[in-house]
This record gives sequence, C-alpha cells and structure tokens, in this order.
Amino acid sequence: MKKTLVALAVFAAGSAQAGIEIFNQDKVSVSLTGDIEVVYLQDIGVDQSTEQQIQDADFGFDVRYAINDDLQFGAYWEFDGASSDVTGGTNDFAQVGNTYVGLYSQAAGSLIVGRLDSILDDAGIGSDYQFGFDAFFSNNSPFGADESIRYDIDKGNFYAGIAYKQDKNDNADLGEDGNMVDAKLGYRVADFDFTGFYGKADFKGATITNSGDSEELYAIEARWAGVENLNLEAGYYRMNDTVASVDRSMDIYGLAADYTINKVILAAGLQYATFDKKELQSANGSIQDVDSEMGWFVNAGYIVAPGATVYAELGGNDGHGLDNSGNYQSNDIGFALGAKAEF
Repeated sequence: MKKTLVALAVFAAGSAQAGIEIFNQDKVSVSLTGDIEVVYLQDIGVDQSTEQQIQDADFGFDVRYAINDDLQFGAYWEFDGASSDVTGGTNDFAQVGNTYVGLYSQAAGSLIVGRLDSILDDAGIGSDYQFGFDAFFSNNSPFGADESIRYDIDKGNFYAGIAYKQDKNDNADLGEDGNMVDAKLGYRVADFDFTGFYGKADFKGATITNSGDSEELYAIEARWAGVENLNLEAGYYRMNDTVASVDRSMDIYGLAADYTINKVILAAGLQYATFDKKELQSANGSIQDVDSEMGWFVNAGYIVAPGATVYAELGGNDGHGLDNSGNYQSNDIGFALGAKAEF
C-alpha cells in the first residue's frame, strides 16, 4: 500500500489481472490472483505511534471464456482481507473487493463494468512502499466504486483509457447525484514512456458533508529505461479544487529513480509541492504561514522469491503536524520494515 506525502492513498488492482492459471478447458480459463503485505511502521508526522499493520491480504478469481480467437468474456471477483478496518485493528472480517464483468479484445481493447478501480489508480511515480508521492485527489475522491465502467486499449506504442463512476447507491462518498470521470493517454517511443492523466470529481448529495465541492487534476508523467536495471521517472500534477465555495490549487513536481543489483532494488524519490498559503495556529498562540512542502523517500528491497520482497524504507517531509498539546511541530521521519508477496 502506498502512503502519500501530501494528499492521497492509492488502492491496488488493475483492470487486467495476472495470476496462476488453475483451470483451462473448453475455452474456459480460471486464474487465481493474490497479494499480502505486513509492515511494521511509524508514519510521517508528529507523535506518531509505531505499529504493525496488515495492509494487503487479498485473493481473487479471474474467469475468461473465449468467444473467438480475439474476443473474450470475463468475470472477476476479489476478497479483501485487509480493509481499512482490518488495518486499523477494529475488525477481522474479509470483505468483497473488486467485482466486475467485461469484454477483452487484443484488437479493440477491454471494457469492464462493476466495482473496479478507475484510471487514476494507474498514476504515480516512484518505487516506494509506504512513503511515496501520489498527490492527486485530496478530497477522498474514490478510485474504486461499485457503479463504474472503464475502457482501456493498448496498441504497443499508443495506449489510452477512460472511466466513469456514479454513486446512486450512495456508498462511494460522491453523493447520489455526484460523479467522477478520469482518463489517460500515453505514448512509448525508444526508451521513453509518456503518460497524461485527467480527472474530475463532483460531490453532490444530501447525505455527504462536502456536497457542492469539486476536484480536477491534470498530470503528465515521463519514464526512461535506457540503461539496464535503471529506471528514471518524473511527474507534474496540477490540482484544482473547490471546497465550501472556496477555490484552491496545488502544483506538485516529482522525481524518482530505482536501480536493481541482482536481487536488491534501491530506490529514492523527491517531491516538491506548492499550494495556496495557509495559516497554522497552535494552541500556544504561535502562527505559521506555509505555502510549500518538500518530501522524500529512500528504500531498499530484497527479492526473496519471485513476487516476494522484504524491504526497509525511510520517508519524510518539511511539513508540520499537531502534537498532543495542540501545537504545530515539524514532522518526524517515518520508517517501515515490511514484507509483501503477490501472484
């Protein structure tokens, strides 16, 4: 699971599932997917406790039926054993995760409908584990929701995708009259991969506290892999939102790199964010004005088996948080020791 320095957590799972094929007969295939992550961490902030968390414990089934040589009909359902309640230690129940049906074509792309993760789930740079930067939507815009539809196409050099979700069931924090649309457009050339993203969420409904708010994102990411075992990434994100009829904006710049040496992966990242000036007033009467934040992470991972990694990570920023007395203090560095596996 990724943690953000500025705004957001990104949920895992894509529209096309990899996994272990457990059945293939009479044009029907069934694959089993899964992932697990356990971590011991202290988050970035002030007076943060050190705790062990189960952050991923999921498995799912991807069933495909071959209609012809190009077209497949499919269904996917997932069981989420590490919801936010499980991670927080408030219950130990598995929940239903992504659940959708779809059509898949090499020539025409894929179209899936149901509970699924949308396009902005694909965004973000950096090979981080806990303290990376994915500073997109800040108002809890849902990347995963029940009433969603998503289309993707990948033709090698060119790829694109678009998704839409509504919230008539009133369970995705958009409001029953709210909606969200996001899209991407990408191009690969030589050793470069360029991707542009757009997203917009409108919150509207009688049961949500932020009805009337909206968020909009423009982003561009670039990746370069021209040297063996080395990856370089850069990203720019422009966030505009309206909260309680007040317009706000944020610009985020990010750089990241990772290098693989045999079974060891070393990675680092740097992020700089500028935003509208805000006033931090402490209980002791002191006042600070802030309009920017610098964040970073460094980590090392060791591949113990295919799909399985143990890691250590440090992350921090020059932001501020409230201590137990209600006074703003400089954030402490966060650290994490974890293990993850997926198939």
